[in-house]
Amino acid sequence: MRGEPGGTWAVKAALLASAASVLLTLTIGLLGPSAVVPALTGEPWQPPYSLQATPSPHLVIGLAAAALVLGGMGLVGGLLAIRTSPTRVAEWATGKVRWVVAAGYAAAAALAFVPPSGSADHLNYAAYGRMVTLGLDPYVLGAVDLPGDPVAAAVESPWREEPSVYGPVATAVQALASWIGGDSVRLTVFVLAVVNVAAFVGTGLLIDRFTRHDPVRRLRGAMLWTANPLLIYQLVAGMHVDTLAIACMVAALLARDRPGRSGVLLGLGVAVKLNAGLVALGPAWELRRRPGRLALVAGVALAVVVAGYAIVGVAAFNQVGQTSKAISHASFWKLVQGWLQSVIGTGSAYRGEIQVGAILLMVVLAWGLLRRVSRAADAPGAGASTVDAPMVAAMLAVAYLFATPYILPWYDGLAFGVLALVVASEVEVFAALHLAILSLGYLPARVQEQPPDLAWLVSVVRQQVVPWSLLVLTAALAWWAWRAGGRVRQRPAPEAPRR
Repeated sequence: MRGEPGGTWAVKAALLASAASVLLTLTIGLLGPSAVVPALTGEPWQPPYSLQATPSPHLVIGLAAAALVLGGMGLVGGLLAIRTSPTRVAEWATGKVRWVVAAGYAAAAALAFVPPSGSADHLNYAAYGRMVTLGLDPYVLGAVDLPGDPVAAAVESPWREEPSVYGPVATAVQALASWIGGDSVRLTVFVLAVVNVAAFVGTGLLIDRFTRHDPVRRLRGAMLWTANPLLIYQLVAGMHVDTLAIACMVAALLARDRPGRSGVLLGLGVAVKLNAGLVALGPAWELRRRPGRLALVAGVALAVVVAGYAIVGVAAFNQVGQTSKAISHASFWKLVQGWLQSVIGTGSAYRGEIQVGAILLMVVLAWGLLRRVSRAADAPGAGASTVDAPMVAAMLAVAYLFATPYILPWYDGLAFGVLALVVASEVEVFAALHLAILSLGYLPARVQEQPPDLAWLVSVVRQQVVPWSLLVLTAALAWWAWRAGGRVRQRPAPEAPRR
């Protein structure tokens, strides 16, 4: 153990930072409506609950910043500690990891009973569900088309004119919440929160069961998902629909021995959010030499997706097509767009060219990562490293998140859910840094009620610091993948122990 610096103190410090981050996240919601917590109309006795303390914008944004910084330190530090001190971590984790997992579940459950924070997307979800219960089409109308409606009125700018971009399964869940919540935004949002927490905890249970044979992998799985403070901030407190899609995809990967069930789960995940379909390429690769089983999985998944979209109509694809051409402010592709406009001219947004560049970059990153992983699996002493469906899906998800022009921090959850199913590698550290940087770039993601003196959080941090940071991080990932992939085969086999 002399070659394992740090020991268990590094894991304990990481978990302490993560716990502090989660407590700050819970405090933000508990304080009530603020610059990062949209107000919810409805009866006071209805959940979620808060102290209605009307905290200042600077206070809650400061608490959110502290939560993200501590969460990033805890996540990155914990993953590095596991990599550098596996023996000591194994000794410590054997009897204690279950408490880490339980703490993650408890935190997620508690957050369901306080108002969502960080963004206002949950208000859009409530409005889309409301439209369905009123017999209207959320893929054609926006909240602005329901004047006087108490639920639609809660939707904030600049999203009031925007129809839904989510799949039919997500819309069905939103409609169920609206049917239960009625005119109450509070109750509608609470039902959505319960479903969201159930998906988050359910994914955690699947990961924990899959890794339970190894205390180190179990602890790593908890740090990547169940007790990940940044995912708790983004997916649970932020209450984004991505959680449901990830739950379906993780379950599908773990049900590969039952192709029919796996196909249904893949289809459901895609019918929540289309970009989750990237995970389906993992099982497709694994079954490439078994065409009969591949056809069954693909056929069932396609049937589920087609049935869902047949119910809601082709209008559901309209907004998706527009969103696919967008470039988020925190993406380094925004820098590329600016360079093209300064060199070639401002007469074009160059979105088509950027889309082509993003696809090429994703292919290069995915190929490099898979090349590195496959060579590691073939190297002497590789042990349990295998290039299976979860590994392929994980590398593709990471490549997509690093390459896509339109990226938001909660999108990263897809990679973490799948990474928890594969053996450890440096990729998860890159993913953790990506999530931490991007989270700070959207502090907060909510647009309304932001103090003017903090406008630099958008103009400087989101639009300058974060894009440059992500550009450097993406270049480092590409360099690591291709350099490591080219050198893995040169590693000598470990010397056999002397008797």
